[in-house]
Amino acid sequence: MSHAWVDPPRPVRACIFGVDGLLINSEDIYTDIFNELLVPQCNKPLPWTIKAIQQSRGDEPLVEKTGEDSDLINVFEAKAMKRRARFGACQLLPGVEKLLSDLSSALPELPHSDPVELAIASSTTKPLFKTKTLYSSLGRWFRNDACVFIDYPDMRGKGQGAKPALDLFLLALDRINESLEAAWSKRYNERARSLISPGECLVFQDSIADVAAGRAAGMRVCWVPHEGLREVCRGMEQIVLEGKIEEVEHLLLKLEDEAEKADDMEVGDIRTNNVDPKKQKITADNKGMERIVSEDGWAELISSLEHFD
Repeated sequence: MSHAWVDPPRPVRACIFGVDGLLINSEDIYTDIFNELLVPQCNKPLPWTIKAIQQSRGDEPLVEKTGEDSDLINVFEAKAMKRRARFGACQLLPGVEKLLSDLSSALPELPHSDPVELAIASSTTKPLFKTKTLYSSLGRWFRNDACVFIDYPDMRGKGQGAKPALDLFLLALDRINESLEAAWSKRYNERARSLISPGECLVFQDSIADVAAGRAAGMRVCWVPHEGLREVCRGMEQIVLEGKIEEVEHLLLKLEDEAEKADDMEVGDIRTNNVDPKKQKITADNKGMERIVSEDGWAELISSLEHFD
């Protein structure tokens, strides 16, 4: 889904974060587990062209690619058993702690504003989130009522199984506004002067599906892809930032098909004519950190949270 926004982005009053591959290194653990289980089955590791789509649609693209049979089902069941033991070793990714510290004390560019609100919206479950963050300091930056997971009762029937699940972001915003109303009522015995709108939220996510979800929710988006995802999406940046998930998946599958036809080439080495890079504003800081801004200014790509500005 694309959006022709008329108004320029508004000052940010709330930041909503994903978890896997953005705040913690769990995405690499997922990849390691998949490869350990799939290499004996498929004789090759999981390519990022397929993993990018898997982030959107669960195990479905893997089943389509490897053939659906009882052995494969057993593989995925084994994956679920193994991952819980591994996720206890998750660590914060570079730049996360400093960014959250800076944001928690930041004030929007608005008169008489409260500090920027922080929330989590994740398609993981709450028990698995606790396992992944058991030994990190992540919990100190987010209130419990500002964390939304896919297994919450309010998410039943919404976004289950497949992304983009914009309801996660909208529910996180509802939780933030409920907290603001409660605080204002207690402090001033009146309703909050101004609740936060979707256009005043900045979503931080790593997957193409979550970029699409953030855009569909009417929020600004900062896309921070894994370097593997970044490589296979070169030339598609504007399409991703516009939230055109079906078009991106179509191009990724074409890349994977070309990679299979080219015996000794990696997908990253293939620049297909099917990808039409648009003119885009690309900048880099003095450390070479990449930044690409969407044409409407409502989404951007950065290569790391270490240098978010």
